Amino acid sequence: MLKKTVTYEDYNGAEQTEDFYFNLTKVECMELEFGFGTGETLSGSIRTLINAGDMATVISTIKKIVLTSYGVKSPDGKRFIKNDELRIAFEETPAFEQIYWELVTDAEKAADFISGIVPSAVRESLGNDPKQEILSRMKAFEESNKQ
Repeated sequence: MLKKTVTYEDYNGAEQTEDFYFNLTKVECMELEFGFGTGETLSGSIRTLINAGDMATVISTIKKIVLTSYGVKSPDGKRFIKNDELRIAFEETPAFEQIYWELVTDAEKAADFISGIVPSAVRESLGNDPKQEILSRMKAFEESNKQ
């Protein structure tokens, strides 16, 4: 599970600091392998991110992964609740915008995020060092988009 503490300005102009949680369980990864979004698997999405030839694919894949992994811990810590209502509510916040922007503009943070939300078995299936693969690809995008 990955916890991100975000300070943002809400729509009333007040500064808010909030913790947001992201996680994919082995069960979710298994289910996602058989149909991530429009038939794309989870590892396929991560591989798409690693191998993508254009920034549009990178940013849409990151958004899909962020929203799929977002949830709320139950007060007793026994459950990690995910549903469309929670995802939509999160996506409508300035905090989502800030997290999303951070991930699509900072390769290191994107690589850390993805490595932090997937179970170790999934990370291992992506190769020797998936974080380094993601990071090197995203840095290449950063450089190509600066020109």
